[in-house]
Amino acid sequence: MNWFWIGLLAVFAGAAMQGSFALPQKYIRGWAWERMWLLYSVAGMIVFPWLLVAAVIPQAAAVYTRAGAGILVQTAVFGAGWGVGSVLFGLGIARVGMALGFAIIISLTAALGALVPMAVLHPQDLTSPRGGLLFLGLALAIVGVVFCSRAGALREAGPQQRLSSSGTGFSRGLMICIASGLTSPMMSLGFAFGDPIRLEAVSQGADKAAASISIFAIAISSGFLINAGYCLYLLGRNRSWRGAAPAQPLRNTLYAFAMGFLWLFGFFFYGLGATWLGEFGPTLGWPIFMTAMVLVANFWGIATGEWKNASARALRYLATGILFMIAALVVIASGMRT
Repeated sequence: MNWFWIGLLAVFAGAAMQGSFALPQKYIRGWAWERMWLLYSVAGMIVFPWLLVAAVIPQAAAVYTRAGAGILVQTAVFGAGWGVGSVLFGLGIARVGMALGFAIIISLTAALGALVPMAVLHPQDLTSPRGGLLFLGLALAIVGVVFCSRAGALREAGPQQRLSSSGTGFSRGLMICIASGLTSPMMSLGFAFGDPIRLEAVSQGADKAAASISIFAIAISSGFLINAGYCLYLLGRNRSWRGAAPAQPLRNTLYAFAMGFLWLFGFFFYGLGATWLGEFGPTLGWPIFMTAMVLVANFWGIATGEWKNASARALRYLATGILFMIAALVVIASGMRT
């Protein structure tokens, strides 16, 4: 088996992990959302990324020292912006479910994650064919959001359609998902401005396929402060430090850490796979990763009953919206390679 096929398998593995990372939260019982999300954030944004840095980045301390404080601060600032999107992601998924939440947030993040760095770093490219494709991808993603929103509204309008975990109305959950899709692309700027960290890691002997974790760890650790701060605020305001009587702390903790593991290693495996794919990394690996992630999340959403009592009309709107979003991801990938 050559490196191309190994890379392709790694990309699929990463997409499956990313599309599944929110699944364990459905089986956490007796805990408030903020307690679950805080433990997930500790695992996915602190414990696992820094274990990876220690494992794959030689002389990590020297890498960060030589990269310079300015680069580290810029990367951390954009990571904090992404952290806002991460909090909103968790709240949105809890309200509208995995199927809708992933479809809306990931498609918007993919489109804006390509356009925002271009607008900041290479504004002249906005009027190029590449910029045109990225704008077309964003337009397709927005159409997909409209169809998925209509699907969700039809699901909510039917008898017993409201998700037990929603807590508030579908419209509010939809707005949270859109807000997450608008803020999460800050991670793209973190990678763009933090690239000297990766280059320094490679110069210190890090494998090219794994070196990007040196940027990712800084960005998401900064984002962790936003996630943890909001969760601690809710825990204090709602007095939800203690779980309900049926809660099983050890089981719930393992599920929360499983979320962090799946989330972090999903990105890590994609990075490995994209590198092993060589020139096909951005043109083939990226659309496969994003599309498979959305499809896996929708599979789990449907399999766990999020659309159990939805009408055929609602399901048709959902399928149409997802198709538009997949088309958006393909067009965005085409723009990235132009």
